Amino acid sequence: MYLRLCVAAFLSLLTIGPVEAQVRAPSRLPDPRTEFVRQCAPRMLGRWEHPEEVCGCLHDHAAAVVEDRDLREALLRGISETGVPTIETDWVPAAKQSEIGATFTKIAKPTLQCMFDPAKDRS
Repeated sequence: MYLRLCVAAFLSLLTIGPVEAQVRAPSRLPDPRTEFVRQCAPRMLGRWEHPEEVCGCLHDHAAAVVEDRDLREALLRGISETGVPTIETDWVPAAKQSEIGATFTKIAKPTLQCMFDPAKDRS
């Protein structure tokens, strides 16, 4: 009888495990904004009082003004890897490398606002 009880408990654990894994799987997919803030915030520590707010603001306001997907992704990569708006030329297709300077001009004002007043409404 004891053996049957142990076998039943073991079998129930085997069937519950995969079901729980299937239920939890969707919540483990990272949100792109959350993932960016997670990578960015450690670079901002020591520079800014609220690094998560600065990173979230840079994502939502500075990078959001960049319409071109390649340039935006390169900018987000630069911020998350260095903690400052940076775009390496090899992160952007050769045909778009000439647009890097204009991109920095476009993001200058929202970037400064994010870094010095991240909680301020940008609308």
